[in-house]
Amino acid sequence: MAEALLGHSLAPGRQSPSCQSVRSQATGVPALSRTRQASVLQARCGPLASSQVAVRPLARRTAPARGSGLAVRCAAPEPEKELDPLEGAIAKITGPKLAPGVVTGSFVLLWYAMNVFFNLQNKTIFNYFPYPWTVSAVHVVVGTIYCAIAYLVGAKKASFGRVISKEEFKTLLGPATMHALGHIAANLSFAAVAISLTHTVKTLEPAFNVALSRIVLGTATPLPVAATLIPIMVGVAMASMSELTFNWLGFLSAMASNLTFGFRAVWSKRAMGTLKNLDSTAIYAYTTLVSTIICVPAALIVEGPTLRAGVDKALAKRPDFYMALLSVGLLYHLYNQFAFNTLSRVSPVSHGVCNVVKRVVIISTSVVFFGTTLTTKTKIGTVIALIGTYLYTEMTKRHKIAPKSESSTSTDGPKVHQQIPPGQPA
Repeated sequence: MAEALLGHSLAPGRQSPSCQSVRSQATGVPALSRTRQASVLQARCGPLASSQVAVRPLARRTAPARGSGLAVRCAAPEPEKELDPLEGAIAKITGPKLAPGVVTGSFVLLWYAMNVFFNLQNKTIFNYFPYPWTVSAVHVVVGTIYCAIAYLVGAKKASFGRVISKEEFKTLLGPATMHALGHIAANLSFAAVAISLTHTVKTLEPAFNVALSRIVLGTATPLPVAATLIPIMVGVAMASMSELTFNWLGFLSAMASNLTFGFRAVWSKRAMGTLKNLDSTAIYAYTTLVSTIICVPAALIVEGPTLRAGVDKALAKRPDFYMALLSVGLLYHLYNQFAFNTLSRVSPVSHGVCNVVKRVVIISTSVVFFGTTLTTKTKIGTVIALIGTYLYTEMTKRHKIAPKSESSTSTDGPKVHQQIPPGQPA
């Protein structure tokens, strides 16, 4: 009788994911009481029916009916967001709801910590080994070796992920080349001036991105967003002109780094939509590989003739020189890796805010660590530039900018700009 009333049969103990409304149309069957209805439903929908099944009598038809209607609706539980393996491990401690936030926060903290240690160690090396082209090459060589070892031992997701095709390599070649050149330029600046000045000048990077996006992608920047570039430029000018360690090599190298990273960003937006099934870790691994191919020959050409003498002097001052180079290279790769991982988990705007905070932390720690003397104008200019960078990030969020070309977004997965390397070595 229950099956006749329900209009179909359900396997005992099994719950229908979406029970359609059914109606009892049996003639001469008395209306079921709510208690009887509940017992029938529990027998047919399973033990969870009492909490997930809504039972209501259907309105009688206008024509006289001898029976009563019975509507059954089984509410399917909402599917939970699938956790990645790392989140799954963290979820055992924090629970599934907190796990994604804990992982993202951990990535940010590791990104900051390794970035700070990298900057301090890197500048310390430049103080007794002023070979920025060679040091730049060491950074990416160590990163490439790290990725290769990880790949060979089976940790593919921590390195290259998979083998890419020739077309995919060509797609990565342009942005990765700009990444390599920007990395060299930034290290030229670090070697020539104080860390605080380099990072202050590099707050101008959004201005280069805006200009190049307009030229290359045809992206029109809203006036409120463009207006936030003014305090950045004013702050950089104040900080640079009053900086005691200022020299044109350091300043122009930092500006060149802004330019190359700007090209890298817009080329990535235009080209990376063709990359499928490559996560942020793999993209950065291949970027590091291409950077190695570029940086090593460049270092040998520029600094090769005097490199042996420089290494001997460095070893005389620091017997652990080779270990210092290895550690700074590893720090460089890992901090960029965590920056990539963070970028893949948050919006570009949130990542931009993290970058502003990162610069504040690095400038502050470097001033204390190296005892850098800052003039009043330098301090004011630095603060103005950082505030301008924050305002730029906020205005970008409010006035979302979309390029004319549809190729700037991926049809499979997140938007491409979420995969752009954040990678300034700063």
